[in-house]
Amino acid sequence: MGWIALVGGIVVLVVDAGSVVRVLIVPRSPARGLSLLSMRLTRMVFRAVARRRRRFSAKDRVLALSEPVALLVLLATWLGLDVFGFTLADLGLGASTWHAAFAEAGSSVLTLGFAAGHRGSSQVADFVAAASGMIVVALQIAYLPTLYAAFNRRETLVTLLESRAGAPAWGPELLARHHLVGLDGDLARLWSEWERWSADVAESHTSYPSLLYFRSPRALNSWIVSLVAVLDAAAIHLALDPDGAATEARMCVRMGFTCLRDIASVIGIDYDPDPDPDDPITLPRQEFDDAVAHLEDIGFRCTRPPGERWEHFRGWRVNYEAIAYALAGTLDAPPAPWTGPRAGGTGSPPMVPLRPADRQPRTP
Repeated sequence: MGWIALVGGIVVLVVDAGSVVRVLIVPRSPARGLSLLSMRLTRMVFRAVARRRRRFSAKDRVLALSEPVALLVLLATWLGLDVFGFTLADLGLGASTWHAAFAEAGSSVLTLGFAAGHRGSSQVADFVAAASGMIVVALQIAYLPTLYAAFNRRETLVTLLESRAGAPAWGPELLARHHLVGLDGDLARLWSEWERWSADVAESHTSYPSLLYFRSPRALNSWIVSLVAVLDAAAIHLALDPDGAATEARMCVRMGFTCLRDIASVIGIDYDPDPDPDDPITLPRQEFDDAVAHLEDIGFRCTRPPGERWEHFRGWRVNYEAIAYALAGTLDAPPAPWTGPRAGGTGSPPMVPLRPADRQPRTP
């Protein structure tokens, strides 16, 4: 029985160490096994609580705690597995009872030092247990600044987009606001910024998938909603005015759906890697036509014939729509237009962003 306990303890410790290495050290390595299970269970609990809230702002406050708590649960899971594994190992190395083995393992892993073995083999196990406990905690502490640095980089452009595309962000509104204030020429710079942003998010969010679930400080802002709004705006511009749209719009859409595909591959969302431009999309054509009519009413330049606009817009959107809808539903993103339904009962009717009034001082 001693040998069985020792082998079992080693197996538990190896599994635990593998989980720590995959999550905290190896880039682009998705959480699997016990680490994925503990985080999923935590997210499910918070989503269940969020469903009981009627207003989206109340749901968002609940969901904002989900991922920070999930990371704490993950740390507790790793430390708990360490204690359990070393308890089995101490039993195999000659501890008299389960209680004595548990006290020795817990004291060593948590570096409390109130219980220690007096056998040579158990003292080695105690030293290894103390080192493993400190390493896990130290790696988790070092992990958090990396997460929050990437989070801050992501949220800077998301917050800036609020004045340009509303909250929640919407692609047609982005084009309308730029045109109304005479910033059509600034769109090329915007596309370039979001192309670089998409590359950064693709790298950071595939290396550290927990970032996907960190919510924006403002309830109606969301990284996935903002990205969809920018991609839709670029696709509409290319569909309505192919000669006037900057080349950067094409690169922005390309990098945007590449980012979404990289994330989908890491978290297990199925997608077509090479969709046909004529494949159907979920967005109703009538909503697109209404958005185009809205842009035409304010004088937005539309040089492509009306009969060809939808086909070209659909040809762009088919590259990213399915993944974007799946991510927006999984992350319980704000109910923005053109971002699909929300699963799990946490959704609300789509909220069209309100344009601020044009207030100017009175003229004599």
